[in-house]
Amino acid sequence: MILAVFKKSTIANKLCNHEERTGMAFGTNINSMFYRLFVVWCFLIMNILAAQDGGIANDNLFDTFKKDQESQSRLNFFFGEPNRYRENSAYDWLDQVNIYLLDAEKKKDSTDILDYLLMQSQVYHDLGDYYRSIAISKDLYKDIDKLDLYRKAVLLDLMDASYGKLQFYAEQIDIRKEKRKLGFTENISFYDIYANLGFYLKARDDYFLEEKKKVDESDYYGQAVFYNNVGNFLRLDKSPTAISQYNKAKAFIDLFLNDVTETRTAKQLTEANLLRGIIEGNIGKSLVIQDDCETALPKLEESIALIKEYNAGKFSSDLVENNLAVAECYLQIGDFKKATDYLSGDFTPVKTENILKKNQLYATYYDKTGDHRSSIAYLKRNIRITDSLKTNESQLKQQQLATIVGEDKNNALLLIEQQRLEMEQQRSDMIALDERNDMAFILLVLTLLALAGLVYAYLRSIKNQRLIAEQKHIIENSLVEKDSLLKEIHHRVKNNLQMVSSLLSLQTKNTRSKAAIEALEEGKSRVKAMALIHQKLYQNEDLSVIEMQGYIESLINSVQSVYKKGGHNINITVDAEGVELDIDRAIPFGLILNELVSNSFKYAFPMDDENGKIYIHLRKIGVKEGFFEYTDNGVGLPDDSEERANSSMGIRLMNRLANQLQTKLNVDNNTEGVRFWFNFT
Repeated sequence: MILAVFKKSTIANKLCNHEERTGMAFGTNINSMFYRLFVVWCFLIMNILAAQDGGIANDNLFDTFKKDQESQSRLNFFFGEPNRYRENSAYDWLDQVNIYLLDAEKKKDSTDILDYLLMQSQVYHDLGDYYRSIAISKDLYKDIDKLDLYRKAVLLDLMDASYGKLQFYAEQIDIRKEKRKLGFTENISFYDIYANLGFYLKARDDYFLEEKKKVDESDYYGQAVFYNNVGNFLRLDKSPTAISQYNKAKAFIDLFLNDVTETRTAKQLTEANLLRGIIEGNIGKSLVIQDDCETALPKLEESIALIKEYNAGKFSSDLVENNLAVAECYLQIGDFKKATDYLSGDFTPVKTENILKKNQLYATYYDKTGDHRSSIAYLKRNIRITDSLKTNESQLKQQQLATIVGEDKNNALLLIEQQRLEMEQQRSDMIALDERNDMAFILLVLTLLALAGLVYAYLRSIKNQRLIAEQKHIIENSLVEKDSLLKEIHHRVKNNLQMVSSLLSLQTKNTRSKAAIEALEEGKSRVKAMALIHQKLYQNEDLSVIEMQGYIESLINSVQSVYKKGGHNINITVDAEGVELDIDRAIPFGLILNELVSNSFKYAFPMDDENGKIYIHLRKIGVKEGFFEYTDNGVGLPDDSEERANSSMGIRLMNRLANQLQTKLNVDNNTEGVRFWFNFT
């Protein structure tokens, strides 16, 4: 089997034949039926998605090709669709291309003629008619300088593949030189030619050295191609280790197909599924070599189905070899009917080794079925073929090998020359580096002297830094102790105030005077307001300020617990989010608010109105200044409120507390209910 395993250029990669892109996989063989069904389901889903992305994947490719009006767009479409013979055979495409070619010749349109000749040559190649394909390509090659880069890549890749199939290795090398000259490839590869000449291990070694470094670890498709090719070299050398390389290739192509994180085009899925079929066939052929036909048969039959589906209409050596391998298996297990079905299938071997293999299998079949005359006839055919080959094969092979070795040597000399130039450049770089190192050494000495001075100064400062660190540690410990002590003080003050509140509650129970009870309840409410301040302080991480939103809400709950009869139907809105006050301002503010809320509960809503509303607003203005507003929609203040202010303890208390805040308590009784407000610093 001739291996077309050379690395394609970026442009030519889009155009090469699938039978020339074989690959391989790691991993284990999973025979679970559930797994197989799951994988098939994944393939179906991804193919549907790819069909949607591809736009024309569900259309007839041949009809789409005919809809294009320009030869350029037809050329791009033709070489961009690897499965173009899916609905229509290669002969249908050839007829249509010939029609377009005749029309272009009538119009004398040189560009169109060139495009259709390229397509015509590719179709002949796909049909296995390599002589006719190369004849067309050689005529186009005469005017290669007139072609653009894309058409040059198409033509050179096509000629490279056809010369390889025809085993014209000298011409193939010339084409590869041209590809290197045009920048389509960096080096000329010889490993596939060595493989075609039968030097499989030499081919494997060269391939591994040249291609392994070019394959990215995240490129699952490229990894599959690489390991499949390594497996091909080993299989052709009859090595049992080939299967392990094929298994690696199979695992990588499965990863590529099952990777849902990447969106695959219809073309990529076609190429990947074809590669998967080729790998399965290679595993099957390796098993046949090991006389394990029972395991090989399902793999070979699956491979045949995949290649027919994803390489429709194209000649495929893999398909021919797989059919022959299946026929060989059925002959071994004694199923002669199936063996002849595969031998008489719609495939025609082109390679000499495949023709010999087919004749040998027919001879074996007739020998096992008792038709020895026919068996001998097929053996004689092989003898005639091998005799004719022996006449020229040895000398031709030596000439080809001499040519390849010579070119390989020239290529090696070129690489050596490149390496010599690189070494000279490295030597120059080293001299320049030494000069820079000398200068760097001088700078280093000066830097070390400067550093010595800095180190001396640093060592002298270390003692001071240690003293500072110790002092800082002492101060931090003192601050921690201070915070703990302050929290303990606030906690004890709160407990003492609660004790006072409890004493007032006891006094209330022993008092029958209604006025005295009210006075004691008011006093208890004020004590609770102050206790709540200290409770919030010792609960906070920051002992210097109180978060007012939570404090006001807690204060209202406390007042409501005192006035159980009223206040529960009143809608209270507190707007003080993000405002913090220190203790010097929080205590008078809390007592003022306690008086206001208590008065609203006692007097503002005598009918226990469910529509009663209290609005408390507190915000900061600038860094230190603030604004407070308290409103309710109750009955408001009485007409003689100013006269009562002089005799009311609550009003007098609020005015004094406002003085502590260095402000004045303002009252607005003109609107519905009442409004108290003041600015503070």
